[in-house]
Amino acid sequence: MAALIALSSNSSSSAAVLASRARTLLPSPTPLSPASLPAHIHHKRTFRGGIGTGFRRGARRSIISNVAAPDISPTEAAKKLAAKESQRPVYPFSAIVGQDEMKLCLLLNVIDPKIGGVMIMGDRGTGKSTAVRSLVDLLPEISVVVGDPFNSDPEDPESMGMEVRERVMKGQELPATTAKITMVDLPLGATEDRVCGTIDIEKALTEGVKAFEPGLLAKANRGILYVDEVNLLDDHLVDVLLDSAASGWNTVEREGISISHPARFILIGSGNPEEGELRPQLLDRFGMHAQVVTVRDAELRVKIVEERARFDRDPKGFRESYRADQEKLRQQIASARSSLASVQIDHDLRVKISKVCAELNVDGLRGDIVTNRAAKALAALKARDKVTADDIATVIPNCLRHRLRKDPLESIDSGLLVIEKFYEVFG
Repeated sequence: MAALIALSSNSSSSAAVLASRARTLLPSPTPLSPASLPAHIHHKRTFRGGIGTGFRRGARRSIISNVAAPDISPTEAAKKLAAKESQRPVYPFSAIVGQDEMKLCLLLNVIDPKIGGVMIMGDRGTGKSTAVRSLVDLLPEISVVVGDPFNSDPEDPESMGMEVRERVMKGQELPATTAKITMVDLPLGATEDRVCGTIDIEKALTEGVKAFEPGLLAKANRGILYVDEVNLLDDHLVDVLLDSAASGWNTVEREGISISHPARFILIGSGNPEEGELRPQLLDRFGMHAQVVTVRDAELRVKIVEERARFDRDPKGFRESYRADQEKLRQQIASARSSLASVQIDHDLRVKISKVCAELNVDGLRGDIVTNRAAKALAALKARDKVTADDIATVIPNCLRHRLRKDPLESIDSGLLVIEKFYEVFG
């Protein structure tokens, strides 16, 4: 027993000697203080009313700044996506054979986006999606604020995001650049968060910052939002589109946090009526309605097949053969957009348009407004500064066809009813 006690005392004394030598060899660590840390590291105590946000009470955590984030900003991602899409060969708009009604409605909406978009309904395989996507080459450039994910207009406060508007209120200069009008595809299986955008709740709670990731509606602001097979779109996405189309703004509400941004876009939809009807609330939001039918002329069908075969064989060569026609149409659209404000329509013609709408029992005044706008856009496209009765006759079936009350016993096309009433009123 005495030997064990002596061995234990010798071991403890040896450990004490080793510890003392270690203290002399190694300097004692100095406590860390915020002043002693580098400039890019800060310490923060995090409390929310006595409740810790994922940390022990009183615990310190480091926030490292001035470090390149691996995530790409939404603006850069949108630019890269647009560049990638522009590299894919798109069928030229001027090469589309026939379907003049659909092409005219698309062009008028590009000239005057306030018409409110176009709904294209028709048989499958009639080139609806091809015509819409070929519109990309003809879209003009617009002025946008540099680095803004909402394509804010530096001159128009109504189409500015909240951050850009605050910069204007502070008197800051807005760096502007020109960018092509974007076309955004809305997939049928898209989630509501992807369409509206999402809020980073964790960042909002821990740092008090409204971190918003823009969705498709933000990207489509001042551009075109295309929904293929729109009659198959889920009801909750239809409600989102209705809200944005009605107000021109998209509001995201999550956990008591609210973020709004402008969402003014040209809504273009296409679908096959055999696959289901469209909700009347959404149908009324489309400014114009184009009806597409299958071509019955054998010679015309052969021409369409041959042109498509040429494009599939050599897309670049095919596009090059239509370069002159595309450039001519692009300049015609740009000229029409610039002269649209100077186009006039007589009061007598306005009265007759409203009389047609009233006698057809069209609900609301949206039909009157859209018909006036479409007629002025058509006059601008034809390089005239005054609307004629022929202009109104061309566009009024597309503006009122989908606004008539449906009679299940009526076998006549609603477009023909509009034409009959037009000639009855206009003489």
